[in-house]
Amino acid sequence: MTPAVTGVAVALPGAGDPQDLLRPAPAGAAPVDPTAVIGRKGLRFKDRATQLGLHLAHAALTDAGLLHDGAPTAPGDRIGVVVSSNLGNADTVCRAVQTIAKESTQALSPMDTPNASSNIIASETAIRYGLRGPNLTVCNGPSSGLDALRWAAVLLRSGRADHVLVTGVEPDNEVTRRLVDGPVADGGAAVVLSRTPSGPARALLGPLVRTARAADTAAALAGRQPDGRLWLGAGPDPVPDGARRIALTGWGELSGALGVVQCAAAAGWFAGGGDSPVVYALAGTAGAALLAPEATR
Repeated sequence: MTPAVTGVAVALPGAGDPQDLLRPAPAGAAPVDPTAVIGRKGLRFKDRATQLGLHLAHAALTDAGLLHDGAPTAPGDRIGVVVSSNLGNADTVCRAVQTIAKESTQALSPMDTPNASSNIIASETAIRYGLRGPNLTVCNGPSSGLDALRWAAVLLRSGRADHVLVTGVEPDNEVTRRLVDGPVADGGAAVVLSRTPSGPARALLGPLVRTARAADTAAALAGRQPDGRLWLGAGPDPVPDGARRIALTGWGELSGALGVVQCAAAAGWFAGGGDSPVVYALAGTAGAALLAPEATR
């Protein structure tokens, strides 16, 4: 069983479509406004990462035909959620620590403290859209987004879910900028992976590998799917000679959102008629092959 990408959403300043990711990031683009997609109701006490995650979830689920009028169109207990975010609620956690240090736990806001949960984006997504399948957050550095896709594929292959929403999102604020020493993407992407798509697939998720070195990852991917000529990364990753490379660096630090943004970019590549039937995604010491839907026919 090869998981199919059946829904895609992108929310980055200056990018609202997967094909936008294949072009240079525009300068001076306005920040993403989640209220334009999901309205203001229920967002008042949510942190920026959660608001962006809810925006992406709504758009990806709708694109996959799994959401109508705010409710799932398939059994909610068969739709899982996997979120990748390394910096998501760091601002909330730091603010809570500072409040406790300066005053006491009595000074903490009861409306703010739930946002300190490490699984807040995934749990709020499940609650808002009625997704009662497996629910988890991955937070482990540069490879986090690709690992989230890997865990989603495991859930599908094991029969734990029929569809899994995978969201990669990072917020841009004073705390996250201080942590990464620069601007953060302030957005991300979401994809829906399905066991048996009811409509056309946007891409297929091929082998996902994890090795000790990025060079080993590239060699392993090229050995398994030798037809790929497009490589998506976040810097000067080792790729075969003559291969085309697109470095997704102009959007700010993608961190945990990187792997999911790469998957969305691959879907945009295939939708635009890209001439490579396999797209490789490299992030840290993890890699994934994304295949055109026709690749397994």
